[in-house]
Amino acid sequence: MWKRKEDEKPLVPEPPQPAPPPVRESSQVEAPREESRQDLARTIRAEMARIGKTLKIKGELSGREDLFVDGEVEGSIDLAGHLLTVGPNGRVRTNIQAQSVIAFGRIEGNVRGSERVELRKSAVVSGDIVTQRIMIEDGAFLKGGIDIQKPESKPEPRREFAAAAPPPPPMNLGNPIAAPRREMATAPTSTPAASAGTQVPLPDQD
Repeated sequence: MWKRKEDEKPLVPEPPQPAPPPVRESSQVEAPREESRQDLARTIRAEMARIGKTLKIKGELSGREDLFVDGEVEGSIDLAGHLLTVGPNGRVRTNIQAQSVIAFGRIEGNVRGSERVELRKSAVVSGDIVTQRIMIEDGAFLKGGIDIQKPESKPEPRREFAAAAPPPPPMNLGNPIAAPRREMATAPTSTPAASAGTQVPLPDQD
């Protein structure tokens, strides 16, 4: 008969370990923004006037401050000396005149930027552009002409010089100029004359 060894123990299967819970992403983690949105965020400033994407304006727009248009504008825009930004939802059907124009959305009309014009890759422009500098990203659409103008040169201040005195006439040493002769007027000598009808007394004769 065989004897069972006491040191041998029956093999008991180990219970399966629970799988680790899945790691949930925190809701505070923001998805990476697109490059265009980053550019748009850098372009928009707090002090800029804004037209939201639900607004529609018809008429003439003019002002003396920077403007961000993300809605719809039909008419004319005049921002001499300031910046106009057309957002990705913006739709502008008008002629634009500003110092600088940055387009992310749609523009139907002529654009005149006295300093620069920038067309980002989401921009769609139908019209002529007149500016000194232009930047067009890959993917932007432009249907129209481009007129690059040179910056206006400032006129130099005029320098006024005092008029020089005319030089004296040359002296002719070969023929010296004689001093003008002065004629002295002589008083006429008067002789006693017998006037008609005047008797002259004769001397007495003794």
